[in-house]
Amino acid sequence: MRKPSHQFFCARSLSFFFFFFFFFFFFLSFFASHQALVGLAQSTAAVPVRVGVILDFESPTGKRSRTSISMAIEDFYAAHPQYTTRVVLSFRDSHQDIIEAASAAVDLLGNAQVQALIGPHTSPETEFVVHLCNQSQVPLVSFSATSPALSPAHTPFFVRATLNDSSQASPIAALVQSFGWRNVVPIYEDSNYGAGIVPSLIDALQSIDARVPYRAVIPTSAKDSRIDKELKNLMTMQTRVFVVHMLPDLGSRLFRRAKAAGMMTEGYVWITTDSVTNAIELLNSKDIDAMQGVIGFRPYMANTSKTINFTARFKARFGLEYPRLEATDPSAFQLWAYDAVWAVAMAVERAKLSNPSFQSPYKANSSSDLGRLGVSLTGPKLLDAILNTAFDGMAGQFRLLNGQLQLSGFEIVNIIGNGPRRIGFWTPTTGLSPLLISTASNGKNRLKPIVWPGDPTVVPKGWQIPSNGMPLRIAVPVKPGFKKFVNVETEATTNKTKITGYCIDIFDAVMKKLPYPVPYEYVPFYDSSQSYDNLVYQVYLKKFAAVVGDTTILANRTNYVDFTMPYTESGVSMIVAVKKDNNNNNAWIFLKPLTTDLWLMSLAFFFFTGFVVWLIEHRINPLFRGTPSQQFGTIFYFSFSTLVFSHKENLESNLSKFVVIIWVFVVLILTSSYTASLTSMLTVQQLQPTIADVSELLRRGDSVGYQDGTFIVELLKGMNFDEHKLKNYSTPEQYAEALSKGTANGGVTAIFDEIPYLRLFLSDYYADYTMVGPTYKTDGFGFVFPRGSPLVPDVSRAILNVTEGEEMARIERTWFGNLTNIQAQSSSSGSASLAFWSFRGLFLITGLVSILMLIIYLIIFFCKEWDKLKAATSERTVWKKVVAVSKHYDRRESTAHTSKIYQEDVVAGEREANQEQNPREAAVLHELNNPESPKRTSNYSESIFDYSPDGPPTTEPSSPYNLIYQNTSIERRTEIREGR
Repeated sequence: MRKPSHQFFCARSLSFFFFFFFFFFFFLSFFASHQALVGLAQSTAAVPVRVGVILDFESPTGKRSRTSISMAIEDFYAAHPQYTTRVVLSFRDSHQDIIEAASAAVDLLGNAQVQALIGPHTSPETEFVVHLCNQSQVPLVSFSATSPALSPAHTPFFVRATLNDSSQASPIAALVQSFGWRNVVPIYEDSNYGAGIVPSLIDALQSIDARVPYRAVIPTSAKDSRIDKELKNLMTMQTRVFVVHMLPDLGSRLFRRAKAAGMMTEGYVWITTDSVTNAIELLNSKDIDAMQGVIGFRPYMANTSKTINFTARFKARFGLEYPRLEATDPSAFQLWAYDAVWAVAMAVERAKLSNPSFQSPYKANSSSDLGRLGVSLTGPKLLDAILNTAFDGMAGQFRLLNGQLQLSGFEIVNIIGNGPRRIGFWTPTTGLSPLLISTASNGKNRLKPIVWPGDPTVVPKGWQIPSNGMPLRIAVPVKPGFKKFVNVETEATTNKTKITGYCIDIFDAVMKKLPYPVPYEYVPFYDSSQSYDNLVYQVYLKKFAAVVGDTTILANRTNYVDFTMPYTESGVSMIVAVKKDNNNNNAWIFLKPLTTDLWLMSLAFFFFTGFVVWLIEHRINPLFRGTPSQQFGTIFYFSFSTLVFSHKENLESNLSKFVVIIWVFVVLILTSSYTASLTSMLTVQQLQPTIADVSELLRRGDSVGYQDGTFIVELLKGMNFDEHKLKNYSTPEQYAEALSKGTANGGVTAIFDEIPYLRLFLSDYYADYTMVGPTYKTDGFGFVFPRGSPLVPDVSRAILNVTEGEEMARIERTWFGNLTNIQAQSSSSGSASLAFWSFRGLFLITGLVSILMLIIYLIIFFCKEWDKLKAATSERTVWKKVVAVSKHYDRRESTAHTSKIYQEDVVAGEREANQEQNPREAAVLHELNNPESPKRTSNYSESIFDYSPDGPPTTEPSSPYNLIYQNTSIERRTEIREGR
C-alpha cells in the first residue's frame, strides 16, 4: 500500500488550521454578541436622566473638555453596567458669550428639562447661569468657575467641583514671604472673576507684613495700547513683584507686551495664578518665550497609573476628533470635568430618579422664556446626593465641603525653555517645600533653584528705583530758626540753592551705606514753618519721594507715611531761667549738707548708741558710774566724741565694743559724706531753676513758648495750658529774649521743645538757662517715606551703621561741637542735701546690732543674778519689784578684774603723794611698801579692799590709805595703770 505523500499531509494540516481559526472567531463573535445583547437589555431597562453640558465648542479648552466629558460618561457605565439609571448628556455651545451661555441654559432647563447642568467654562458665564439654576432648583456643577464671587452660600444649587481662587492667596503670600518681598502689585482683568481674588490676596499679604501699593486693572477687551499704558505706569513705580490673575488669552497678550516693554528682564518678578498656569501647555512658542522666568501656581494632580492611562487614551481620542489640533496632555480642568461627570452619575444612581419631572412655574402664562421655566421636583434630592458623593477621582480625592471641592496642595512651576519646570509644592501643613512629602515649614528659599526673568541666578530684591532718569525728589523744610539742623540758602552770585545741616549730612552718610546706588535731589519746601504735618502729607500725596529734616516720628503721621528708625535722641522737655545762689554769704551753710530728717535721725542714734554702751558697761566699768548727772554727761560725751574718734573711756565688755565698732563705721561714712557735700556747696556756685515743674506753671498761670510748625502746641493744650498763654517762636535768639522778659513783661516763663533743639539752645545760653521738668516721650527725628516703601528697612539698617560708628560723632562735632557748655552747666547745678533715705541701710545695721547686743547682755544679767533678783523682789508690788531690780542693777559688780583696778589705783596714788607727804604719812607708806611689814598685808586689805560696791573704800576718812586714795584722781590712776 502506498504511503501518503508529503503534499497530502500539508493539505490536511492547513485545512485543520483554517477550521480551528474559524471556530475561534465564531466563538468570540458569539460572546461579543451576547454581551452586546445583555448591555442592550440593561440599557433598555435603565432610566434615562437628562443632564445638560454648556461648553465653548470653538476654544481649545472647550474642545478638550468635551472630549474628557464624553470619555467620562463612557468609562463610568463601562465600570458600572448594573446601574439602573443612565445619564444622557445634552451639549450646548456658549460661543464664548454670556448671553449665549444663558440662552443655552434656558433651552436646556425649559425645553430639554435637564435634571442637572455641567459648565459653563468661564466664571462670568457661570455667574449668570447659576441664578437660573437656583430659580429652577436644578444643580449646576462647575469644573472651571473658580471665581470667589460664586459661592454656594448665596446660591445653594451651585456646586464647585474645582478650586476657589481665594485658596491661592496663602501659597502666593508664602512665596512672597520666603524671599522677603515687601510690596506686591496684583494685575487682574476688569471683571468679577479678576477682582474676586483681590480681597483674599490682600489679607494674606498683610498677614506677612507685605503691602499692595497699587492695583493694575486691565479690561477684558483691552487693546495693546491700553495694556502698554498700564505697563508704563508700573515701570514708574518702585515695586517689581507682580501677581497676574486673568484668563489665558488676556494673560498671554499681557506677557507679550511686557516683554516688548522691557519688563521681562533682570529685577522683575512675575507670578501667575492657575488660570494662566493651567493653560501653559496650550500656548504657542511665542507666548512661552515671552513668559521665561515666570513662577506659576496650579493645583497639584498626582501622576498615578489611572491618570497615565487616561492621558494616553485622551490624546489618542482627541487626535481622532480634532486632527488639526495638537494632542497635548489633559490639564487640571479636563480632569475636574471627568470627575464632575462621575459625581453626577453616582448621585443620579443614588438618588434613584425614576420619574424626573418639573413643576409648572408660577407664571405659566408669561411671555418670556425665563418666566416659563419650571421648578425641578427632583433637584433638591439630586443636589443632596451630589454634595454627599466622595470617591477617588482622576484629579485626586473628590470630596465636597460646603459645596466646594477640597484640594490637597499646589504645584509651583518655573517657565524655562519650552515649558514649565516643577520647583516645589505648597500644602497647608508643610508650607513651601521642594518635595510634596516633607516636614519643612515655611522658610526662606525652600524651593528648587529658580531662573528669574532675564536669566539671572540672583534673587530679585523686589523693587528698584525707576530707570527713567528721574532721581528721587526729597523735600527739605525751610524755616528761619535752628539752621544747624537744616539750612536752605540761595547764593547771590550763582542763584543756586545750597542745602546744608546736621540732618542733611546724616542722610547723605546713610545713603552712601546702601548696597545699591539711589539717585536723589533735595527740593526746598517753603510752607513747612506753619506745620510739619503738611510737609509729611505731601509724601502721602506722592508729590515727594521722601522728607529729610528735623521731622519727629509721631503716631498720627504713621497713618499716612512710613518713618525710618530715629537718628536722634527723643523726648520733649522745657527750659527756664536760673537764679544764682552764692553760698559763701550764708551763715548757716554748714547745716545744708544734711536734710532735717537726717540731722534728727543722726542725733537720735548718737544718744541711743551711748545709752546702749552705758547700760552694758555701767555695772562693770567704774568710768561709767557716778552721780546721775555725771552718768548722763558720760553718755552724751562718749557718743559724740566718736565723731572725731577722741573717746578715752575704755570699754570692758565685748558686747559694747562690738556696738562701738559698727557705730564708728557709720560715723565715718556720715562725716565723709558731710565733708564732701559741704565742700561742694562752698566752692561751686549754685544754679537753681526759677520753675521746678509743669504743675507750678499751671498753678501760677504763666505763659509758655514753643517752636513754630511743631506738634508741641497740641501737647501743651493736652496739659491744660490756656491757648492764649501759648506763644510761638522761631529762633534761639527769640527763645532767650522771651525767657529774659518773663511773663510779667510780655515774654514767657518756660519754653517747651524737643531735646535736640533744647541742647542746641543751651550750648549758647548755658549760663542763664537750664533744662528742667519731666521728659515727655517721643521717638526722635526720622526720615519720611511713602507707606510700604522698600527703602525704609534698608535705610533704617544704614542708620544703625552710621550712628554706631565714628561718622556720627564726627557729624555731631561739626555742627554742635562737643557740647561741653551743657555738661559744665549740668555740673554747676551743685549737689543736693543728703537725705536719710540714702543712709537708711547704715542706720538699720547699727540699730539692729545695738539692740541685739543689749538683748544678749540682759539675758546674761538675768541668768547670773536670778537668785538675787528673786530674793529682792519677793512679796512686793509690781512697782516695788521694778524699783528693786533697778537698784540691784545699779550696784557695782564685784569681780577680780575690778579689784585689780582699785589696787593699781592705790599704788599709783602712793607714788603721787610721796612728793607732798608729811613724815607720818611717809612712815606709813614705808611700812606698806615693805613686804615684811605686817601692816602692809592686814591693814591694806582691811582698808583698801573692804569697800562697798556702791562707793569708795569704807575706811575712816583719817586713814592714810583712804587719804592717799582720795588724793589720787581717776585719770591719773588710769594713766599709771596703763604705763603712761
